[in-house]
Amino acid sequence: MNIISTNLGKPTTFMWNGKEETTGIFKKPIDSPIFLTKNDVLSDEVSNRLNHGGYYKACYVFSAEQYPYWKTLYPDLDWSWGMFGENLTVSGLDENTIFLGDVYQVGEALVQVSQYREPCYKLGHKFGTQQMIKQFIQHGYGGTYLSILEEGNVIVGDEFKLVEREQDRLSAAALFQLVFAKEKDPELLKIAANSKAIHPKKRLLLTSWIQ
Repeated sequence: MNIISTNLGKPTTFMWNGKEETTGIFKKPIDSPIFLTKNDVLSDEVSNRLNHGGYYKACYVFSAEQYPYWKTLYPDLDWSWGMFGENLTVSGLDENTIFLGDVYQVGEALVQVSQYREPCYKLGHKFGTQQMIKQFIQHGYGGTYLSILEEGNVIVGDEFKLVEREQDRLSAAALFQLVFAKEKDPELLKIAANSKAIHPKKRLLLTSWIQ
């Protein structure tokens, strides 16, 4: 897995249900390194700290290999890397073969696969339709958040090098699909609920789903 684009967002306002809101989802590629901190990406806009940023959602990554699928569905959009609000667009990122809790060295930073993406209305607004949210969930590949274990710069071309992997494995794709599935596999729920890579409140939620 290699970084092919580093993306930052500036505050962007839009109208939602008659109210003006601010978002950082409109990210664009930059030519310089970006610095991953324990709580966010330096100089990146995080408008809603209740639901974005923080230790378990410090950096969002998305697979470049997913772009062709969405470009076919939305050919008229102005496409560029960062379209899904990701800080890092990564080539070779197969969400079926990266796992919750995986620790990687990338550039100067040490990162851990952590929180699953929960798409909200702002993603729908960016794509011009709230139908996008349902499509995103049904497609089953939501990218993943990273926790930053050791802060540092990353840049285009940096490779994700696996450092550590938990014994009980749950792929990023399986975790995303599990959260939104109507019928949830109790064994997979147990793996997710026991992983310290996920926020404690989310682990409690996952535990409550176990029958």
